[in-house]
Amino acid sequence: MIGSFGTCFSAVGALLAQASAPAAGAASSGVGLQHYLVVSALVFGLGLLIIITRRSTIAVLMGIELLLNSAGLNFVAFAKYSAGADPLDGQVVTLFVIVIAAAEAALALAIALNIFNSINSVELDDAHSLKG
Repeated sequence: MIGSFGTCFSAVGALLAQASAPAAGAASSGVGLQHYLVVSALVFGLGLLIIITRRSTIAVLMGIELLLNSAGLNFVAFAKYSAGADPLDGQVVTLFVIVIAAAEAALALAIALNIFNSINSVELDDAHSLKG
């Protein structure tokens, strides 16, 4: 288990070392991989904070959307700065993440509306027993 974490961290370290030189054909804008990872970590942290602290179903769904968006940002950033990857690969995966997030949001909102019709509340703590 610890060996797999070490392998993962060494792979990320190698990508961070490559971050000073973007992949072939990418324009040098002064924004490196570290910048993308910091923004993604901040967005992920905010999404996690929203999920942990909010009791409203809608707020928790917005937190989940932030988590998925930070993952999409990581896909795009790593595809841009990986030497062997096509930058379009990260965008395609992110497009799938966005489609899945939209489907998840539609389904979760339908469930939230059904809960609201049943118990007249959208608070997560009130929905502990769902009797049909």
